[in-house]
Amino acid sequence: MIHQGGCHCGRVRFAVEAPSRLKVAECNCSICSKSGFLHLIVPKSQFRLLKGEDALTAYTFNTGVARHYFCSTCGIKSFYVPRSHPDGYSVNVRCLDPGTVESMEIEPFNGREWEGQFPGGRSPGFEGHAGA
Repeated sequence: MIHQGGCHCGRVRFAVEAPSRLKVAECNCSICSKSGFLHLIVPKSQFRLLKGEDALTAYTFNTGVARHYFCSTCGIKSFYVPRSHPDGYSVNVRCLDPGTVESMEIEPFNGREWEGQFPGGRSPGFEGHAGA
């Protein structure tokens, strides 16, 4: 299934390949809990930026591995490169267009204790993993 979505003002648009029944993560780390981000993590091959590369502003903190991309017009972070999967993307399912998600299972993720969740420094892989 191809889902499309984007930021609030429409300058940034993307497409992501994922099932219609989603398993997503709700992370309790400082940035995710403040922004209400719900994570759908996919490999780079399943994500395509359709428009708005020129409108994106990047923000990094802590280790600098995660690259948080915000629309420079409306400020919405509809996707980013997560620290747990630097070779993929985490899409905010709240930024997906309506009509393609059949159901969504939300799993809590303890991002406040990130190092304890990923002692090797990153997630082991994409299969069935929703961690932030």
